[in-house]
Amino acid sequence: MELVIMAAGMGSRFGGLKQIAPMGPNGEFIIDYSVYDAIKSGFDKVVFIIKEENYDVFKETIGARVEKHIPVEYVFQKLEDIPSWVEIPKDRVKPWGTAQAVYAVRNVVKDNFIVINADDFYGREAYEAAANYFKDKKDNEYGVIGYKVINTLTENGAVKRGVIINENGDLKDIIECNVKKVDNGVEAVPLSGADTFYIEEDDLVSMNMLAFDPSLFDLIGESIDKFFEDNKKNMDKCEFLLPDILDMANKEGKKSIKVIETSAKWYGVTYKEDTDSVRTAIKGLVEEGKYPNNLWE
Repeated sequence: MELVIMAAGMGSRFGGLKQIAPMGPNGEFIIDYSVYDAIKSGFDKVVFIIKEENYDVFKETIGARVEKHIPVEYVFQKLEDIPSWVEIPKDRVKPWGTAQAVYAVRNVVKDNFIVINADDFYGREAYEAAANYFKDKKDNEYGVIGYKVINTLTENGAVKRGVIINENGDLKDIIECNVKKVDNGVEAVPLSGADTFYIEEDDLVSMNMLAFDPSLFDLIGESIDKFFEDNKKNMDKCEFLLPDILDMANKEGKKSIKVIETSAKWYGVTYKEDTDSVRTAIKGLVEEGKYPNNLWE
């Protein structure tokens, strides 16, 4: 099992790592805890997707800490890693999105793998749930880790979450929404502009922890030309996104998508005000003995 971490979006925030706030008691970043939890759950390789210009500083900091504990590979998300016929706009700087990012690992990932964001604290239970899923995974399916929405909220405002619609554990749809706690439950405002609806605190949402096998790369490869054909008039802003690949595979019957429920609690810094609460939460987990005080010693 392999762990693929999307870290190319760190961009300017990464700048020498000084602008990423340490969260652990000895300067650990959230990404350190992600790798640690994956190792403890049986994952045996990590692949970092980063910007090429961040390679040295990434390897000298995060890489230097984790390479002693698990095999590591680095892959660069490049603007040019697209079909040769596509003309890249002169002003385009932003990468092409999460599907293109994951496509960049196609030559190094050879086993079942999960994809996560670099700046989300997913919780040990989520990695264990993914590892258990892989034990019985079928060839014709992928998985999405489903969190209880109440375990993914912040007190400091609305957050973007993919509200999961499932039937007997099979994904039917993910509705991208801004969600927040209100008196009568959880308010979900679809990003599409559709009507606001309400969900229960125990209803499931996606935090972009997704479980795949290498057949994903064929699906992305089959879709990338059509994506650029469809977006010829939107080349400055278009994004080739992993959830869109999942949705296509599901609705066209190419893959079924299993919803893998977890009781894990998410932590992350959506708002600047979240930083102290994340540090406090990790400090509490250390005091409970779930993590060592110095993660990598």
